[in-house]
Amino acid sequence: MTTIVLATGNQGKVNELAQLLAEQGISIVPQSDFNVPDVAETGTTFVENAIIKARHAASITGLPAIADDSGLEVDALQGAPGVYSARYAQDITQGNVTDEDNTNKLLNALENTPDDQRSARFHCVLVYMKHAQDPTPIICHGVWEGSICREKQGDQGFGYDPVFFQEKLQMTSAQLPRDIKNKLSHRGQALQQLVQRLK
Repeated sequence: MTTIVLATGNQGKVNELAQLLAEQGISIVPQSDFNVPDVAETGTTFVENAIIKARHAASITGLPAIADDSGLEVDALQGAPGVYSARYAQDITQGNVTDEDNTNKLLNALENTPDDQRSARFHCVLVYMKHAQDPTPIICHGVWEGSICREKQGDQGFGYDPVFFQEKLQMTSAQLPRDIKNKLSHRGQALQQLVQRLK
């Protein structure tokens, strides 16, 4: 069993990735098990931030590392919240930001946006580094198209899932059974690419 450190403290991401990689004989361990402190995400793109996080986790633990940087891009907001998705409402809360804070800010920002102009997509960039100085990290990118609905629906998932609407399925990401979400989602897509590359 290969052990890879996952450069996140987000339990939702740990569970999702661990479930998808278990059948490959890969054990995912969160960086919190090694007391790895968070690193400043100073990149301006998902790719830059994922590399920063993977390199940081690999250098402290001495293990191969996977980092995920993901976020929501909303067309009516010129791509916001983008790389700031996890801390979108920081200007309002002035402290720790919850998923609910971020989602509420997003709904308020789109309050006067017509239904046919609420297109959005989730991006997930996964970076795998064999070690901290790996000059050729594996980079995988998944994209999941949808739109932002007007009120929260469903209690599965995390982040913006309760307002990310899937037109074909007529439900939000937070209403999808986990196995279906794992197949469709941006993270699921990026992970399928990563599994193929790791083989």
